[in-house]
Amino acid sequence: MRCPYCGSTATQVKDSRPSEDHSTIRRRRICSDCGGRFTTFERVQLRELTVIKRHGRRVPFDRDKLMRSIQMATRKRDVDPERLERLVSGLVRRLENMGENDVPSETIGTLVMEALKTLDDVAYVRFASVYKNFREAKDFEAVLGELAGPTPDAEDQLSPDDD
Repeated sequence: MRCPYCGSTATQVKDSRPSEDHSTIRRRRICSDCGGRFTTFERVQLRELTVIKRHGRRVPFDRDKLMRSIQMATRKRDVDPERLERLVSGLVRRLENMGENDVPSETIGTLVMEALKTLDDVAYVRFASVYKNFREAKDFEAVLGELAGPTPDAEDQLSPDDD
């Protein structure tokens, strides 16, 4: 593993620990040349995924990009970072278990929105506004309506005094 400080490949593992869900291993490393300490994570990768963008362009799947987009949606929200890690690991596992190496970006976006909807309503709306490219207030209203659930019928809204 290359040292992020000096670029040397002479690094040693000082400590290894599994994550809480045992899907990754956290390794503390030290550089023999400069003495710098840093952490790496090791996780299982079942297959090489390729993302097919909306306009047909193909790019390698980037787990870190997925994590960054979810972190942006949950920014300044009370969401445990360990929970985000589990969410992203679960999403990646679902993508890998689909059995396809090529995954449309729409599929990834849909899975992220489903996950965020159960995690945090504000993060869900933030992500949806970027993913669905909101342009005006009514776009937000539609998503907020999804969160609120179905609206009751007019008959259900009558008070007992209205009979």
